[in-house]
Amino acid sequence: MNRGIFISFEGIDGAGKSSHVQAVADAFAQAQRQVVLTREPGGTPLAEKLRDMVLHDSMDPLSEVLLMFAARRDHLQQVIEPALARGDVVVCDRFTDATFAYQGAGRGFDLKVLSQLEQWVQALPSGVLRQPDLTLWFALDPAIAAERLSKARVPDRFEAQPAAFFAQVHQGYTDRLQADPQRFARIDASAVLDAVRSQVMHVLQERL
Repeated sequence: MNRGIFISFEGIDGAGKSSHVQAVADAFAQAQRQVVLTREPGGTPLAEKLRDMVLHDSMDPLSEVLLMFAARRDHLQQVIEPALARGDVVVCDRFTDATFAYQGAGRGFDLKVLSQLEQWVQALPSGVLRQPDLTLWFALDPAIAAERLSKARVPDRFEAQPAAFFAQVHQGYTDRLQADPQRFARIDASAVLDAVRSQVMHVLQERL
C-alpha cells in the first residue's frame, strides 16, 4: 500500500497559494493516488464553525489561539490521521506554521505557549509530532500581497490588518523555515502564475 503523504501550503494572504492547491491535488489524482483536499482552520463541520468565528468575531489573542488549536485537533482526528492511515495524499491549505506566523509573529503571542499547544494537539501515540511531510511556502513581499488583496475581495479580520502585521507574519514564516529547512520548500510567489506552478511541480517531483 502507498504510504500517506501530508502536504501543506503556507503564505501570507495575497501570496496566491490557493491558486495552486487544486493543481497539486489533481496531479496526485492523475498519478492514481487518493487525495484529500482540505484547509485550516476548517476541514470538518466543527472546525468550519470555529473558522467562521476566528475570521469574523472579535476576540483576544488567547481565545484566537485556543480556537485555532481546537479546530486543528478535530481536523487531525476526523480527517488527516484517518486519510494518512489509508495511504492517501492530504493536501492542506495552511497548518500549524500559519498559527506560529499569524498568532505568534503577527499578534505577538507567546511562542512557548504555541509550542506547548502544538505538542498537546499534534503528538501521535508514538510521541512523534505530526507535521507535514512537505510544506510549500509561497514567499512574497507583503506590499505586493497587500496590493493583490485590495483588488480581490472584501477583506476578513486577518486580511484587513496593516502592512506592518504582514511583515511580521512574513518573518514568522521565515523563522519556521529556518527551524525546519528539510520540511520546507520556498516558492517565489512574485513570479507569474505559470512560473509559480512550474516551481511547485518541480519541488513535488524532486521531494516526493
